[in-house]
Formats: sequence, C-alpha cells, structure tokens
Amino acid sequence: MQPIRQRVTVDFAYDVHFTEQLFHPDNPLLAHTIHRPDEPGSKKAVAVIDDGLIAHWPDLLDKLDGYARVHSEVMTWAAEPVVVPGGEAAKNDPALVDRIHRTVYEAHLDRHAYVLAIGGGAVLDLAGYAAATAHRGIRLIRVPTTALAPNDAGVGVKKGINAVGTKNFLGTFAPPTAVLNDTAFLQTLDDRDWRAGIAEAIKVALIKDVDFFAQLEQVAAGLAPSTRDLAAMEAVNERCAELHLEHIAASGDPFEMGSSRPLDFGHWAAHKLEELTGYALRHGEAVAIGIALDCVYAHLDGRLDEMSLQAILDLMDTLGFELYVPELDAHLDEPDHPRCLFQGLDAFREHLGGELTIMLIDAIGHGVDVHAVDRDRYRDAVRYLRSRHERTHRPEQVG
Repeated sequence: MQPIRQRVTVDFAYDVHFTEQLFHPDNPLLAHTIHRPDEPGSKKAVAVIDDGLIAHWPDLLDKLDGYARVHSEVMTWAAEPVVVPGGEAAKNDPALVDRIHRTVYEAHLDRHAYVLAIGGGAVLDLAGYAAATAHRGIRLIRVPTTALAPNDAGVGVKKGINAVGTKNFLGTFAPPTAVLNDTAFLQTLDDRDWRAGIAEAIKVALIKDVDFFAQLEQVAAGLAPSTRDLAAMEAVNERCAELHLEHIAASGDPFEMGSSRPLDFGHWAAHKLEELTGYALRHGEAVAIGIALDCVYAHLDGRLDEMSLQAILDLMDTLGFELYVPELDAHLDEPDHPRCLFQGLDAFREHLGGELTIMLIDAIGHGVDVHAVDRDRYRDAVRYLRSRHERTHRPEQVG
C-alpha cells in the first residue's frame, strides 16, 4: 500500500519596527499594524503588561485608553489590561497563563483579535504562549520594553514558559503579527537590565558577523550602564534584530526541526545557571557567562586563538558583566548531581532531540556545530573563569 502524502508549505511574514512614543495618539504605527483593509471594523484587543513597566510609566494605562479612543475605528480594548510580574516569575507561574486564557475567553476574543504583549522577554514569552494556545492562535503584537527583548524574545518565532523545573519546557512556534519597539522604554531600565540585553548582541556577532563585533568594541564604553548612549543602543538593537531575523528566514529550519541551534550559542550553560541561581541571574547575565565559558572552552580545545578570546572577555569586562558565579563549579565533579552544570548539556540535547549539538566559534564571526564535548576541558574552562574572577576581584591589601 502506497501512503497518501500531503505536502504543506507555510509562508509567514512580519515586520519589526523601531519607533518612539508608540502610544502617543499622533503615532499611527499601532493603528496601521492592527488595521486590515480586507477585514473592516474595529478589532478587539487585550493588553498583557509587565508590572515593572507600570512602576516606571504610571501613565501607561491612561495612554493605552487614550490611544484606543482616538483610533476607535481600528481597535477597541475588550478587557482591562492583564498586569503580570516581570522577569522569570512571569514564566514560572502557570496560573498566569490561565488568567490570560480566561481574559481572552470572557472578552470573547476570536482569532482575528489581538493580544498586545508589552514588557520584557519573559512577559513576551508568557503572553505569546497564551495567545498561541487560545483558539489555536490569536494574533500577537509584541512591544519589547527592555534592552534584551528586542534582541531575543521580541523577534523570534518561539514562545515558551517554564515547567517541571525546566526552562521553556512548554512552548510553541508561532510568528507574531508584528514587533513594535519603542525606544523610549529603554530610558527607565535599571543598570542590570540595560546591560543584560547586550549579551544577545555579542552572541549573534560572535557566530555571524565579525564587523558587528568590531562595532560593539567601538561603542562599548557608550553602551556601559554608566554612560547609557541611547543612540548606540538603538543601533545595536536594530543590527542584532536584523541578524536574528536573517537566520530565522534563511537557515532552512525556522521551527528547529533539526538539531542545530546557532542562536542558542552559550545557552546550554545559561539556562542551567538561571535554574541553579533560582533565576537571580537575568537571562542576559547568564548568557554572558555561558558565552564566556564556551569561548574559553573553544580556546582550550584549540579552536579559538588567544587574542580573539581576550578581545571577547575584554568587551564583556568593559560592559560590566560578571563572568563567574559559584554555581558554575558546584558539584562539577558529580555529573549525576541535579545541581551539576553538566546537567544542562543533557537538558539542552533533550529539549531539541537528536544528537547533542553545541555551537562553538573557531573565529570571531564564525560559528561551528560540535556533537561531542570534553567535560574535563569544560572543567578547565570553569577554573579559568574562576581564577580570572579571583584576580580581578582580589581585595586591596591594607597597610
């Protein structure tokens, strides 16, 4: 018996915009994004908002109401905004998903309605997962508000929440309708959130674009939290988003059906470190450590030259990243211990399936997949970072 085979080709497209004062009534971007000439009438929408954002922008809810009143022919808020915790707490509480689902249900949103996710990467993931699973998919507009979100969760096609003690255990692939970046939100970030976003820019530069890495070196002093050059950050975010989108569109594997995940360079250790620290580390902070660890490993493995390694570590130093935490080497000689860093390797492989595939670099701007690692060499890499940390954080001698 010959099988009946059906081939389905799915085409999707979405725009990533950069603007200022997105919710000012005179800014038409949101209204133009929601309006569809072939679907007349005002569209229902519900906003999911990061509570940390409201603390810094107390008039945000009034701005949202005012915008909808001015553009009532295009959009209508169908329910009060769903305000959720920011940071990883947004992805750790399943009750928040239920709350968004219930709001969608009670507001009678259909698949032509919109969920507007406004916040950092974790809130975008939460709202995106809830939108993708309600009615098998409600249109999602992402409004990233941190330096990290435009570089990572804001532009991709993945949405996920944490479950069974595992990062992103539940999730789906579903492209957004659009991504609307309002650079004004960057102005109220604290130092850690400002810095954390740059980690994803370093990541994509290291695996894809040596010229972008050189640009990061040139503007590093301006990107540091003590300086906060907003124009420099905007330029970095736009290039980072462009590189991420190029990979998603041109890699041939936008929904990660294979085993290679270049954009997760440094993430096998980062995800485990987030768990081990109880998410005290921001995602970007953990990614910076994971990148440093994999770069040191690549050097010890004979792949990456010393000069390149030091350039990478120096850039991270200039930006103020801490590249060692005690959780790196706790239980490192007990590979079966649940708090051993190497458990992250197994989780990384299991999350995707197939053979273990880790992205390393053999030169700045060029990534390479490897399918086996030397754990003793990784232990040496951890010791390298610990020793470097101890040298740079040695207390001054008195007397």
